[in-house]
Amino acid sequence: MDSSRLRIISLLLLLLHFLFINLSIIESAPERKLFREYIGAEDKNVRFSDVPINPDVDFHFLLSFAIDYTNTASPSPTNGDFRVYWDSANLSPSQVSAIKAKHSNVKISMSLAGDTVNGKHNVYFNPTSVNTWVANAIHSITQIVDQYDLDGIDIDYEHFVSDPDTFAECIGKLLFYLKQNQIVLFTSIAPYDDDSVKPYYLALWRKYGHLIDYVNFQFYAYPKGTSVSQFLKYFDTQSSNYYRGKILVSFGTDGSGGLSPENGFFKACSSLSKEGKLHGIFIWSADDSKKANFKYERQSQDFLASQ
Repeated sequence: MDSSRLRIISLLLLLLHFLFINLSIIESAPERKLFREYIGAEDKNVRFSDVPINPDVDFHFLLSFAIDYTNTASPSPTNGDFRVYWDSANLSPSQVSAIKAKHSNVKISMSLAGDTVNGKHNVYFNPTSVNTWVANAIHSITQIVDQYDLDGIDIDYEHFVSDPDTFAECIGKLLFYLKQNQIVLFTSIAPYDDDSVKPYYLALWRKYGHLIDYVNFQFYAYPKGTSVSQFLKYFDTQSSNYYRGKILVSFGTDGSGGLSPENGFFKACSSLSKEGKLHGIFIWSADDSKKANFKYERQSQDFLASQ
């Protein structure tokens, strides 16, 4: 074998060696944990910059909410014509740009629907047809995503007139289009354990779960005084319902139910983390946390960064 061929072989072996080292580094790098927070629903003049952001976690703000609603009747959908209902004065496109420029680990989603409009009128899912709703939703949501430079979308419908299959088809086709055309990077749903809600999200998960990156399960919708053991059982139940989904654990800072930080939330998180089940934490909401100077946001992110 001549010397030039030996040099080529030696060079290839050296390249393979460095490639193997780089792949080993990538594979051994720990997965960063995710922290998410809803913001803007209650118009309490909370800004992105008010909320503490730990650089060692992935941080998602969820703008609350874009709503398909008109006040002409009740229930009163606009058939997929979503409009911004969050505090757009303090959470504007320029402020989205500023917080993302300042913190490279921050991404911003918008959440669809929510519970009520201004705490008065329920937000219903009640399309006239699947195709019309999907076409209108794609158009209106794409406009909002472009205007605000958003990264993701969250589904938080809580009141329904249509059947579960219609909900699954409408939302599933919307998510497919948004991801297929790279309009959003990631998607999530925000179900909770109520018989009026559960069938809709389970129908969506069964058919389109592969399009959903995170399940923002509302554990704060369980009764106040939930214990650590009860919380862990609830988590296992929802992990079974949303099989192979990334279930995020949660609590509310609005005095709602579930397992609070004072009563063992982080103890439950430690148990889940040891079992490799803790994918992230989300809080409802920044609007309510301001009065306590966001102490639970700091605690949650510090905990995640330590895992």
